[in-house]
Amino acid sequence: MHELSIVMGIIDVVTEYANGAPVKEVTLDLGCLTTIEMFAFDMAWKQAVKGTLLEKATLDINRIEGRAVCLECGEEFTIAEVYDACTRCGSHLLHITKGKELKVRSLIIF
Repeated sequence: MHELSIVMGIIDVVTEYANGAPVKEVTLDLGCLTTIEMFAFDMAWKQAVKGTLLEKATLDINRIEGRAVCLECGEEFTIAEVYDACTRCGSHLLHITKGKELKVRSLIIF
């Protein structure tokens, strides 16, 4: 379950920027093409924040849709999975431009 290590990394980043202040809200950008399983992520979050500056924080997740450019024909389109084919020519030679993000967008401290 790599979700726990991802959550622990997020907690480390937020704790560093909070500079000892309790955190009220954390906003994440999370791409739909990441391999993060959301149920496991939510469970890991609930357990990992206990006893930290984030214990009372709300978590807001902005899901970023997948986008790709076909390397064969240049078409830019939305994808749901990394192995989707080009909507114009059917090629699987794609450059993913959005949807693999995982970053802390913002945090609000008390």
